[in-house]
Amino acid sequence: MAIPCQALEAIVKSCENNSGGIYGIWINQQDNIASITPTDPSAGAGWLITAITLAGTPGVPFENYYVRRNTSNFTEDSTIDLVNGSSFVTQTINLMFHRREADKSRAIKILGAGQQYLTAIVLDANGIFWYFPYMQVSATGEGSGTARADGSKYSVTLVAENEYLAYEVDPSALAAIGINI
Repeated sequence: MAIPCQALEAIVKSCENNSGGIYGIWINQQDNIASITPTDPSAGAGWLITAITLAGTPGVPFENYYVRRNTSNFTEDSTIDLVNGSSFVTQTINLMFHRREADKSRAIKILGAGQQYLTAIVLDANGIFWYFPYMQVSATGEGSGTARADGSKYSVTLVAENEYLAYEVDPSALAAIGINI
């Protein structure tokens, strides 16, 4: 006998403005996250993280990585294998940091050191915070630019394969982990 799936839910028309891009990103090592507390979607709301607890006392805070508007984004692509029944979401965050300099080079090197797992909290242009666990730096690039107007820059790509799409984060959960918005 087949196990019943969850009941379908409607997606209603939104009357709100919709904007693309990333306005902010905060990153921490995955090992520094003790727990997250999501709401139960069966109670009528979607997955919403209401609390994030850092490991240790007082806990290692998230680091802010400043990105300029219209330079960075995230994507989530589902892979669903109908034959063997496996499903996962490939989450990719593309970041652009302007002006090459030693401090940024060092920060990017540390970010990717040892192919460590990272947690990212992203603020999108719609004012919504998203939680991305188990991210890893998969590529860095860019350079001097060609023309003077190009500017120099770094690109950093973070990738994860998770079971679910990114969870939304309640903004009230952020102050407790050192993210002041």
